Amino acid sequence: MPNSRRVLLRAAGLLAAYVLLAPRTAWPAAPEPGPPITIQRAPGPIVLDGDLGDAGWKGIAPVTQWFETKVGDNVEPQVVNVGYLAYDDHYLYAGFKFDDPHPERIRAPLGDHDQLSEATDYGGIIVDSRNDARTAVLFLANPRGLEYDALSSDVSGEDDSPDYYWESKGRITPTGWDLEIRVPFSSLRYGSDPLPTWGVMLYRNYPRDRHYQFFTTRLPRDVNCFICNSSKMTGLADLPHASHLVLAPYATAARSDAPTGDPGSPIENGAVETNAGLDLKWSPIADLALDATINPDFSQVETDAAQIGVNERFALFYPEKRPFFLEGVDLFATPFTALYTRSITAPSGGGRVTGRAGTASFTALVAHDRGGGLVILPGPEGSGVAPQDFSSDVGVVRVRQDVGPSFVSMIATGRAITGGGHNAVIGPDFQWRPRPTDAITGQALWSDSKTPERPDLASEWDGRHLADHALLLNWSHNTAHVDWFLQGQALGGEFRADEGFIPQVGYREGYFESGYTIRPKDAFLSRVRLFTVDYYDADEAGGVLARRVSVGAGMDGKLNSFTRIELNRDDIRVDGRLLSRFRPRILVETNPGRVFDQIEVSAYVGDEIDFANAREGSGTTLVTELKLRPSVHLELRNDLSARWLDVDDGAGNSGRLFTAEIERLRATWSFDSRTFVRVIGQYIDTRRDPSLYTFAVPPRDADFSASVLFAYKVNWQTVFYLGYGDERTFTDVTGKLEKSAREAFAKVSYAWQQ
Repeated sequence: MPNSRRVLLRAAGLLAAYVLLAPRTAWPAAPEPGPPITIQRAPGPIVLDGDLGDAGWKGIAPVTQWFETKVGDNVEPQVVNVGYLAYDDHYLYAGFKFDDPHPERIRAPLGDHDQLSEATDYGGIIVDSRNDARTAVLFLANPRGLEYDALSSDVSGEDDSPDYYWESKGRITPTGWDLEIRVPFSSLRYGSDPLPTWGVMLYRNYPRDRHYQFFTTRLPRDVNCFICNSSKMTGLADLPHASHLVLAPYATAARSDAPTGDPGSPIENGAVETNAGLDLKWSPIADLALDATINPDFSQVETDAAQIGVNERFALFYPEKRPFFLEGVDLFATPFTALYTRSITAPSGGGRVTGRAGTASFTALVAHDRGGGLVILPGPEGSGVAPQDFSSDVGVVRVRQDVGPSFVSMIATGRAITGGGHNAVIGPDFQWRPRPTDAITGQALWSDSKTPERPDLASEWDGRHLADHALLLNWSHNTAHVDWFLQGQALGGEFRADEGFIPQVGYREGYFESGYTIRPKDAFLSRVRLFTVDYYDADEAGGVLARRVSVGAGMDGKLNSFTRIELNRDDIRVDGRLLSRFRPRILVETNPGRVFDQIEVSAYVGDEIDFANAREGSGTTLVTELKLRPSVHLELRNDLSARWLDVDDGAGNSGRLFTAEIERLRATWSFDSRTFVRVIGQYIDTRRDPSLYTFAVPPRDADFSASVLFAYKVNWQTVFYLGYGDERTFTDVTGKLEKSAREAFAKVSYAWQQ
């Protein structure tokens, strides 16, 4: 039996022994669902205006029992919160009255959808319409209509990529603020029970001297789940189950201009290009969704924030933002990132089915990818990329069977490359929750690949056959004071997941993290967690690839602050040599008030490793973020990243190897909750000393991009965009930034619903 499998099986045996032999009398309390709630049918119409005086709210029983779950431990909140729940033939309604002794301190800016910061006031509902005590949809809003929706899963966490059809209206009053929320039943997925029971939580975010949170349910600190604590809501009857259809056609127009030659030559106007397409969603029953797309528009109205890639060993991860992939997105989450939908670069069309039958959930996706973009080429010490200069057909199937609070699942992905070549991945995964404090998760994957015959793009793309496995097992344990996370994983050198994000293969890893939390009373700090993070990576022959020993502390404090201090000792193999670094890190975040909305500084200092030239050095990596809100309409945000590295080449030459920086300025003026103008400027600059490199490099790379966007959004699919972008690139010929591209574009999309 291979060593990796033997290690994982031994770990599984130890976990099982612990769970079976540990005394049950020592087990902490189970999840504590909040007090049951009975929802009532609205006795009259409800007008969404932030005023709870409508006839539809008359006689609705208030929900008055709330708990402060942060900072306090399920204690009575310091301010009064009252919620109301009602429904009619088409909508679920939630109403709130939030008292505030100082309404002038309410933080309620305007902004774009999903840009709801924890440093601002908001409230809303968390709805577990499938009553599985595992997944729920968040519908949250502030007093001025800035909305946030997300899918929360006790398995994969919170994901704000999906968007839903719903509406809200709030208003600030002399005693606090009120809020109304209206959610179409068509935006929720639920079964066919004529008298269903749902899970629900009402929620208020209250940032003042500290970051306080209030819920209508207790959140025990010794329970390793969130949605599992939802209150059970009864009273619903005769919910709509008829067919629901959404058609969202779009049209775009764009003109791209480029230099006639090298950057700095005259810009030549391009032709105006138009495009059109259609997204379709049909729910024949409330718990099944069919998605189809024809010539989808996956263009982004805001470019991905740049990340420093200089002196990085592995590919950088960017989140998915495209609507077609986001129905049931929690099903795509696996212990390994076996599915990374951004690998489907430019589909010409596709279809999906997502649904639930009893306690089983499923999704299946097919698409034709026209190509473009990059493919990750993984390895044990680093990853590379190659152009995806070919088209392909992609398929994904994912099935999950719930077993109480646990589940077992299977995923299969495949890509057939036009002209020859394929990649297929299949395997099961599971999560076992033997008791409230513990979650044990595992996954096994097998891959089979035939690379395309394109050695001009990548040396391994010569038609070779690759096949291997990937194994993972971890154990998460959380109590009020003690937590730990233990994981072992092994990935064969020929394992490939072209539809996933797995940039490292050919290694085995043991990982351990543990912490101890204390909560001081009546002090500047309200929570202190002391922790250690340690791991050991080895290649398939047992040689050391990387290892770390780390200790530190994370602390919550006044001014809505969080501070993290780490002392990190790393050994990393580079080109056959084991190089070392001692690299402390400090992170400080604070949300001090309405104007200074967010201040964040993160820095690594001390020793550093020059991965490009395989030697040790010293340097600093700095990341800062400053967000200002001079008024409720204006947001100013500055993101700055910088990295520099000093080395000695061993031949008497020493100095600064490189300095890399990224600066991003973004200004947004929101006229109301639907309309805004946004201006972004982003500058990237890397300066090098070629004499300190062991290979040829340019002394400088630099780019500047600027964009302006006008947006009007009724909902996430009924939109109008008008924008302009300009790009400039540094050239050695002139020694300055020269125009390299410019673009003007417009888009209109309308969601027609039945």
